[in-house]
Amino acid sequence: MKIEVSRDVFKLAQVFTISRGSRTEAQVLTVRITDGDVTGWGECVPYARYDETLESVTAEIEGLPATFDRAALAGLLPAGAARNAVDCALWDLECKRAGKRAWELAGLPVPGPEITAYTLSLAEPAEMQAQAAKNAFRPLLKIKLGTPDDMPRLEAVRAGAPTSRIIVDANEGWSAEVYADLAPHLVRLGVQLVEQPLPASQDEALIGMDRPVPVCADESCHDRASLPHLKGKYDVVNIKLDKTGGLTEALALRNAALAEGYKVMVGCMVGSSLAMAPATLVAQGALVTDLDGPLLLGEDREVPLEFDDKGVHPPAAALWG
Repeated sequence: MKIEVSRDVFKLAQVFTISRGSRTEAQVLTVRITDGDVTGWGECVPYARYDETLESVTAEIEGLPATFDRAALAGLLPAGAARNAVDCALWDLECKRAGKRAWELAGLPVPGPEITAYTLSLAEPAEMQAQAAKNAFRPLLKIKLGTPDDMPRLEAVRAGAPTSRIIVDANEGWSAEVYADLAPHLVRLGVQLVEQPLPASQDEALIGMDRPVPVCADESCHDRASLPHLKGKYDVVNIKLDKTGGLTEALALRNAALAEGYKVMVGCMVGSSLAMAPATLVAQGALVTDLDGPLLLGEDREVPLEFDDKGVHPPAAALWG
């Protein structure tokens, strides 16, 4: 079994800003696993928030033994970007060997399109209102916030897109006091979900706090081992394959979270259609699907995912799975 890792860069359609900084391109790692004359592939996005770099993730992948299978992978790599790309490449490899689609191998119903959020990056209120107005035809907008002065931004986006559903992502940028002050206004402005309002290290403050809008764990939730730490704090968990370490754990986390009474959001890092493709299986029936990475790019894979008014569609076999 041969494993190859390559770096790919995709230019963004415009500058993308969150509370931690800005970027103009998506830097991803593409993993190809070849066994005989069959090759499967997957993609991951190393994330500095989790102490990952392109170099460190490449080293993790290149340090794998010569032979292993998907069942053994969880014992070889921790949850994170490296395991994600390898796990998804193994799924693709298994599909090509079997001549079946990924959902068939996973024992899942045939997937369909899911409406996805479209993300408006953090900017000054006037610019965010213009972004919102430009995308007001979209049914679901996600606003990147996370500063002490977000109220004018919220007002501006709602003015720009008066009929769109809105969710908010603070990326750990608020204090408990800021969140408590904003919460009633989230309700007034029709916000339907708020992601990770507080830093993961400080989210104990959410226990006992009013949550008039459902609160979603993002940085606080990685895999099934995270679930015991979320009780009393969150209503929803955001499942991202780069956090879970691939589709295998993502499906298991979805089932475990639903069994414990959480709703599910399926999110992504800023990557190409190859990174989103496996996540479309996890997103089936989710409360919120946020797989807009390809919509933020100025370029994509040769066979991209299809996006239309029905949402993001499952991948063609030529792309993945």
